[in-house]
Amino acid sequence: MAPGALTILAIETSCDETAVAVVTGGHQVRSNVVATQFDVHAKYGGVVPELASRAHIENLDACTAEALAQAGAGRDDIDAIAVSSRPGLVGCLLIGVTAAKTLALAWNKPLIGVNHIHAHACSAAIELPPDSPPWPAVALVVSGGHTSLFLVRSPLDIELLGCTIDDAAGEAFDKVASILGLGFPGGPVVERTAGPGDPRAHDFPRTMLARDSLDFSFSGLKTAVLYTVHG
Repeated sequence: MAPGALTILAIETSCDETAVAVVTGGHQVRSNVVATQFDVHAKYGGVVPELASRAHIENLDACTAEALAQAGAGRDDIDAIAVSSRPGLVGCLLIGVTAAKTLALAWNKPLIGVNHIHAHACSAAIELPPDSPPWPAVALVVSGGHTSLFLVRSPLDIELLGCTIDDAAGEAFDKVASILGLGFPGGPVVERTAGPGDPRAHDFPRTMLARDSLDFSFSGLKTAVLYTVHG
């Protein structure tokens, strides 16, 4: 079988969503089942790692069964098991990796550990024609736990150009939303609230550190918002 025709069962449990997908040929997403934990964490104003791990345990079997059912696939149709193995919340990653190892052993399939931040950087290519890879490309990954800039020469050749030296952009959104009493998650509600506002009303610090650096910093921005709101 040609590498491009492989069918992969993919498992993701790096943070607060349980996701299982079946993908063929790197571009055909035959199923993509996601169990969100929004209601679990909303009242705490952020993700609670222990609760996230427990929710993954509760959701993973059902997500896997549903992903296989939607794809019309069984163990004999799966060529390999892929799983987010880094980075992320350790307890959450452990749930997914343990499940993936168990399936790989029981089904006698290869196991592929995936850096899920690198996967984010490559994911935009999944909708492009397989014979038209976009590499090399510059990819910016912005999430609750990571803010990273990559040079992607290929999915297996990724260079980190810059990253946050303190807080991630998503964490900054959540903190600002908390300061303003807007709720969780912060990203969508801050975006909606800021939409009709004046971008020049306050002189907040830039998140880029210097002209000769591609790193970011969000801690100063959070502090500036706090002082602006509370004086």
